[in-house]
Amino acid sequence: MAEITESAIRSVLETVIDPVTAKSVVALGMVGGVATRGGHVAVTLDVDPARGPSLEPLRQACEQAVRAMPGVLSATVVMTAERAAAPPPGAPPARPGGPARAGHSHGPAHAAPGGGRIEVPGVKHIIAVASGKGGVGKSTTAVNLALGLAAIGVRTGLLDADIYGPSMPRMLSVHEKPESTDSKQLKPIERYGLRTMSIGYIVNEDTPMIWRGPMVSSALEQMLRDVQWGDLDVMVVDMPPGTGDAQLTLAQRVALSGAVIVSTPQDIALVDARKGLNMFRKVAVPVLGIIENMSYFLCPKCGERSEIFGHGGAHEEADKLGVPFLGEIPLHLDIRTTSDEGHPIVVARPDSPHAKVYKDIAQRVWQQLAEKAAGARPAPRIVVR
Repeated sequence: MAEITESAIRSVLETVIDPVTAKSVVALGMVGGVATRGGHVAVTLDVDPARGPSLEPLRQACEQAVRAMPGVLSATVVMTAERAAAPPPGAPPARPGGPARAGHSHGPAHAAPGGGRIEVPGVKHIIAVASGKGGVGKSTTAVNLALGLAAIGVRTGLLDADIYGPSMPRMLSVHEKPESTDSKQLKPIERYGLRTMSIGYIVNEDTPMIWRGPMVSSALEQMLRDVQWGDLDVMVVDMPPGTGDAQLTLAQRVALSGAVIVSTPQDIALVDARKGLNMFRKVAVPVLGIIENMSYFLCPKCGERSEIFGHGGAHEEADKLGVPFLGEIPLHLDIRTTSDEGHPIVVARPDSPHAKVYKDIAQRVWQQLAEKAAGARPAPRIVVR
């Protein structure tokens, strides 16, 4: 396979002309980042937010041009409104009180006006696994929760939405790249009965993702919309930590069936978990419950239990906030090592007590989703003859 270089990609993009200015996207300085990995290409276009919705044909033209290059297996072009582009020749100057500065945009540039819903056909429920801060074991919990759902017979997908720190390639031992059958959508990579997707499958592990908010939001939208997810009962989304642009994109533009909050027992983690929970409540996303991770330490040699970070704080917080407490997961060496080895504990040791904890939590989550779906059905009609 011929090497696909950034300079070659930029040369091809020289042929894509903006009809308003009659200049190429390269000459206009619109081409931002270019990333390649094994025949898969990702390009960002920096655009004027005022023109964002009208530039979708130009984005598609760039994508088609790159996709036609020899050796390219897939091409993804996303638009970001991080900075306002220069107005086209003859265009009137921007009026005071006009569009807000690009840096304050909270959605992808090619979003529908007002921020349209991101549709994922075939997926019945999408749930977010979130935390108010990093370092609480959210990704490990998300993976094992997804595997727990699959273990009880639920058709499950897993989306790694942590653009800056994707964990799924390592935790699921994924080394191959996603393929495309129609040059428009990527096929999810299947692992342990899950259909999965991560930006880490496309970009090299050591490549830093120096992307700003709108660019991240646009990438997330494409991983939802441009992946052949197929028919799924549940898609588990491993959210990035915090309450920033990525979280708002998913909470406001995706029809989430609910959110699961992961926290450790200590007070400082619970403060941040409370912020994450309140964010979902403000955007009318049901909170399915709180999980207390690293709830206690079990010595792998003697089995002695030590409550290193305290214990029960998340349970108390759930009771205080009026949301379900889904369960407590111990801090145990086996959970960490199996995840690092790419064989999470639910599949590596399915009969272990730790795997049972995840499966029990999965059962509680699935029960809530099933009840929610049943409640959405129209009430039976009573016919009097």
